[in-house]
Amino acid sequence: MLTAEDNRLLTQVGPGTPMGNLLRRYWHPALLSWELPEPDSPPVRVCLLGEDLIAFRDTTDNVGLVANACPHRGASMFFGRNEEAGLRCVYHGWKFDTTGACVDMPSEPAESNFKTKVRIGAYPTHESGGVVWTYMGPPEKQPGFRDLGTEGVAREDWFATKVHSPCNWLQGLEGNVDTAHISYLHRDLRQHLNVDDTDRPGNPSTPMSYRIWALDGAPELEVQDTWYGFRYAGIRNTPNGHKNVRVSDFFLPYGTYVPYTPVGGDMCLLMVPIDDTSLWRYHIATPRSRYAEARQGPSGSASAAALATTGPILPRDYNAANDYRIDRDRQRTELFTGIESFVSQDFMATESMGSVFDRTGEHLGTTDKAVIRLRGLLLESARRLEQGIDPLGVEASLLWKSIRSAERILGQGEDWRALGTGRDPVVRALEQETNV
Repeated sequence: MLTAEDNRLLTQVGPGTPMGNLLRRYWHPALLSWELPEPDSPPVRVCLLGEDLIAFRDTTDNVGLVANACPHRGASMFFGRNEEAGLRCVYHGWKFDTTGACVDMPSEPAESNFKTKVRIGAYPTHESGGVVWTYMGPPEKQPGFRDLGTEGVAREDWFATKVHSPCNWLQGLEGNVDTAHISYLHRDLRQHLNVDDTDRPGNPSTPMSYRIWALDGAPELEVQDTWYGFRYAGIRNTPNGHKNVRVSDFFLPYGTYVPYTPVGGDMCLLMVPIDDTSLWRYHIATPRSRYAEARQGPSGSASAAALATTGPILPRDYNAANDYRIDRDRQRTELFTGIESFVSQDFMATESMGSVFDRTGEHLGTTDKAVIRLRGLLLESARRLEQGIDPLGVEASLLWKSIRSAERILGQGEDWRALGTGRDPVVRALEQETNV
């Protein structure tokens, strides 16, 4: 369990807080490109790390992210006119470009140079893979943009979604580094009927993976620290006496790669704090992961049919107000939770803890090793930053595109640490097949 002080440090993300300062050293998804569909389209409200901001796409297709309040008299810039390469406050006509500079001040005399002395707070942006990213930290510490595999991808191939969750960001993130819960929360009680011949070294089928998870609900966990955070393995015994390993990755400050069945992949999930009591769950695809999804089928991700009808901001048809549509009859006979939607099973668990979970009363076990390491790394990074030590994983030049998750039944003498890396023959074959 944590102390009350550590729990506050981990969960509070506003300006000036230790965790807020740490998070601001990284680039963050601010909104989806889809939310700003064309130049001079209406501005969009954004709340990120507890700050109220306004996003707009100007006439030249550049995206600005500025403070909500006009620096003149504080009126909201959401109601501004997005025109002629700037956002104009409708209270007195002051206009600001995407960098925050005041480019027009019609309420002042024409000879006045006052506009050169006024700026609106603005953060730099970078658009990639269907996401508008921003950096909110000290300008002198701004790192280059780290490419997770979306740079250079044509706009028509961008694929990103987000879905809202009304709970603290850490609750969502901890669920993503908890491999033990898949044996219960996501269990289909009918899965044991799906028996095939893939319980052997190599890639199990998706039904076999589910069967292994259900039959061994107490996996052995091993954690490996890395240059970006850590990898961890959930090791389960298979019915035929082999070792099935599910390898996931955590990268600072809130990113995870959770494996597809049966191969794994580089589908990225980001638990982005809106404020202390809510988050956006971003799902970002790269060319390689989209190929894997088309080849193997999605695992809990948004389907193309759903996106065609809802758009990339996914609806919450299963939520606390309707008890996540729990079906008690199905809970007895078909689904361990009685909740149909895969991701909504996660939401039920993390949101039912409350808006900010009090970790001072919890009791952690052997399968919580990755959760413990996550908290330790975040606390350690925030405290080191207070001492002037830069955090891990801010450098753009690091091999971000090399991070992959994996699931495999191990052969004799095979080391799980090679899975999903350049030493993995499955990864090498996939790279040759996709040519990306």
